[in-house]
Amino acid sequence: MKLILINIVAALFFASAMTLEAAPVAVRFPEGSVQAYLILRGPKGEELAIGDLQQQAREEGIHSRLVFRFKDGSLYDETVVFSQRKTFAMRQYRLIQRGPSFPTALEASIEGETGGYKVTAREEGEKEETFEGQLALPPDVANGMLAVLLKNLPQGATRTVHIVAFRPKPLLVELELAPEGKARFSVGEAQRQALHYHLRPKLGVLGVVASLIGKDVPDYHYWILGGGAPAFLAFEGPLYVDGPVWRVELVSPRWPK
Repeated sequence: MKLILINIVAALFFASAMTLEAAPVAVRFPEGSVQAYLILRGPKGEELAIGDLQQQAREEGIHSRLVFRFKDGSLYDETVVFSQRKTFAMRQYRLIQRGPSFPTALEASIEGETGGYKVTAREEGEKEETFEGQLALPPDVANGMLAVLLKNLPQGATRTVHIVAFRPKPLLVELELAPEGKARFSVGEAQRQALHYHLRPKLGVLGVVASLIGKDVPDYHYWILGGGAPAFLAFEGPLYVDGPVWRVELVSPRWPK
C-alpha cells in the first residue's frame, strides 16, 4: 500500500511540476577551464573521500566532471555538459555511484534537450533494474551546475530551478536558491566573508508523504566567494537521495618536506 501511495503522489507531483515557470539563470561570469581538489567529510568532520573537479570549455559546451574516490573504495562520478549562451542550460548529465558508502549502486544519464533518460540501479541484495523513458524537462534543470548558478546570481537574489533526483527512477524536484547571509572564514591571517546560500527542495504533497513515512528531505547549503571573480568554497548536504549530510571543501596540495 505504501508503494502504491508513493507512486500515485509522485505522478501527481510530475503533473504539477510541469506547470511551474522555468527561470534559467543569466550568465554574468562565463565559465572556462578549471581544476580543483576537494575533500569530503562526514558528520563528525572525518575525511571520507578526496575529490577532483576538472572543467573544460569545448565547442559543444562546458564539460565539467567531479570525481570522489572514497577511502572505503566507493566511487562518486558526476559529469555535466552545459551551454552558457545568455543563460545556463544543461545539455547532458551522467552520474555513477557505487561502493559501501552508497546503499544503491547506480548509473544514470539524461539528455537535457530531449529528456531521454536511462538508469541502471541495484540495491544491496536485490537484482539489477533498468529504467528508460523521457521526462518533460524545463529549461532550468541544474544537475551538476548548482555552484555555477550561485556564482552568477546577483547578490541577495532568490531563484527557483529544478533538479532531477534518482530514486532510482528520475523525479523532477523544484529547488529554491535563497541567500542566507554571510559567513566569516580566514585565509592565513586574513579575514574574508563568504555568501551563504540555503537550497530548499520543494516537494509539495510528495514531501508530506515523505514525512508521514519518516523520511525528511534535507536542505543543501553552499558557500560562495562573491565579488568580481566569484568562486565555490564549500557545500553541505546529501550527495544522494536519503543520504547523510556530508561536507565538501576545497583542499590545497601537500608538498613533501
